[in-house]
Amino acid sequence: MKRSHILLLITAFLTLTVGSFIWFIATWDAEAEEPLGQNAPITIERAFV
Repeated sequence: MKRSHILLLITAFLTLTVGSFIWFIATWDAEAEEPLGQNAPITIERAFV
């Protein structure tokens, strides 16, 4: 492969990655998801020897 082909593949990958992240953020519905801060903490049982 030529250097220009490799640079084109890297650019295409970065464009798809950034584009999918922007699409994810743009279509995020905060009211449809439960906030992480509202989750009860998980209690861990510890065995004391």
